[in-house]
Amino acid sequence: MKIVVLVKYVPDATGERTFAADGTVDREAADGLLSELDEYALEQALLVADAGDGVEVVALTMGPEDATAALKRSLQMGATAGIHVLDDAVHGSDALGTSTVLAAAIARAAPDLVVCGMASTDGSMGVLPAMVAERLGWPAATFGASLEVTATTATIRRDTDSATLTVEVPLPAVVSVTDQSGEARYPSMKGILAAKKKPVTVWSLADLGLAAADVGLAAAWTKVLTTTPRPPKAAGRVVADADGAGATALAEFLTAGHYV
Repeated sequence: MKIVVLVKYVPDATGERTFAADGTVDREAADGLLSELDEYALEQALLVADAGDGVEVVALTMGPEDATAALKRSLQMGATAGIHVLDDAVHGSDALGTSTVLAAAIARAAPDLVVCGMASTDGSMGVLPAMVAERLGWPAATFGASLEVTATTATIRRDTDSATLTVEVPLPAVVSVTDQSGEARYPSMKGILAAKKKPVTVWSLADLGLAAADVGLAAAWTKVLTTTPRPPKAAGRVVADADGAGATALAEFLTAGHYV
């Protein structure tokens, strides 16, 4: 069995994130890393591989040269191989363009199952798994709190506010898992050393049979028109209690600001 896990290189959420002049995220201005939510997807795929013989886990990413860091982390965690869709023309692609490229790459990789995180930590849209499945013509089972895979099916447990649903789909299929599916493993020293010898294949849009005009910022249906820097934090208010009236002043402040 072959499992492809979609992984994304995202700006570190703990750093300062800014926009470039063209309205896209300035990824060169901030440190990047593998999206944390994608680590849960990778963990579920690796658990399937741990439980059965002959399971290949391939990490697939789309992005600039720096996106190799996401693949490197995936390989260190235990992925068998990596695929990097690297082409300057994909810069600025929205979800429609991104799903077009990833679906073409998945079709070429020919897996039995695609596993995704519930969303990316930078975009937080959560629509890509369903869009990729639609383009492939495959069934989708999304937002799984657990994942079970057999030779012919994938089954998730989806927890909602009112019920728990069990969704089963035939393979090939696309599934996404949430951050409730289980903590991701840390790369071991053995895994870090082994990752250096694992293959990473690089594909361009031409390799996927796609035209540059169909993706990228110019073809995007959504664009950032303007941005405004976040205002600095205002100084806090100190409520003195020298005369014993501090509790009353604090209650009035909370009431006036509708904090209670």
